[in-house]
Amino acid sequence: MKILVVIEHDNKNIKQPSFSTITAANEIDSNVEAIILGKDLDKTLDSLKKSNGLKKIYAVDSEIFENPIAENLSLTISKFIDGKSFTHILSPSSTFGKNMSPKLSALLDVQQISDITKVINNETFERPIYAGNAIAKVKSNDPTKVITVRSTCFEPVKLDSNVEIEKLSLNVDKNSSINFVKYDQSKSDRPELTSAKIIISGGRGMQNGDNFKLLEGIADKLGAAMGASRAAVDAGFVPNDWQVGQTGKIVAPDLYIAVGISGAIQHIAGIKDSKYIACINKDEEAPIFNFSDYGLVGDLFDVLPKLEENL
Repeated sequence: MKILVVIEHDNKNIKQPSFSTITAANEIDSNVEAIILGKDLDKTLDSLKKSNGLKKIYAVDSEIFENPIAENLSLTISKFIDGKSFTHILSPSSTFGKNMSPKLSALLDVQQISDITKVINNETFERPIYAGNAIAKVKSNDPTKVITVRSTCFEPVKLDSNVEIEKLSLNVDKNSSINFVKYDQSKSDRPELTSAKIIISGGRGMQNGDNFKLLEGIADKLGAAMGASRAAVDAGFVPNDWQVGQTGKIVAPDLYIAVGISGAIQHIAGIKDSKYIACINKDEEAPIFNFSDYGLVGDLFDVLPKLEENL
């Protein structure tokens, strides 16, 4: 077997889910290689080449990959693997992977296996369905298996190796029907949701967007990222990229603090891999208490100032 991991990055830093995807690949087989496509990759490669669990790294450096357009990425990867004996192609189950992998599987005429949480063997994997209420065991007989990995279920690899890098000179194909227009990226001094060790999230109980300021002081003292439930996002309290849950970002911090969140199953599906879950809610019957390690029944507008004062 020969496994290829497609690396997610921003042309500066490797995204944390890629390191977890390498771990998942090694649970299939130890013969794991990686490919990274981008522009001016020298700095990015410095951290990637230290990854344990990789035999080799292929780098494709081109202006076409300054922005990660899935159509261009999938075309180039399919050209790269043509004639090679890769049995599995893995990428993180992030926006990057969810966008690129279906296009690659279509080009290869194979079925994609999405969002795996466990490797049974080289053909069989587990993945959640019905908002995490059930786990499906999926077996694929395709010669090449295109897989996205739920990174929160696999520990990131250690960074203490020195992996060989081969820079490729491919005739990169650009999809003429797709053009990059712009990328609106929110900027914050706080950690990213998907890599944060501590996350504090607000829900509909925050009542409005201004009240999310009550979470900011706590987040700053804890060095935490800030998130929100879908109800809070749909109500316009906070931006879409704060959303945590099945239809938002899947997270697995050391500590997840849910404030004014009732605990709908779609939200729980996105946080259930957290090491510890704590919640604050004035409704003692709220479902969130059933999933929390620590719970406090109280009015968040009374509790939060006292919590910040005592941190």
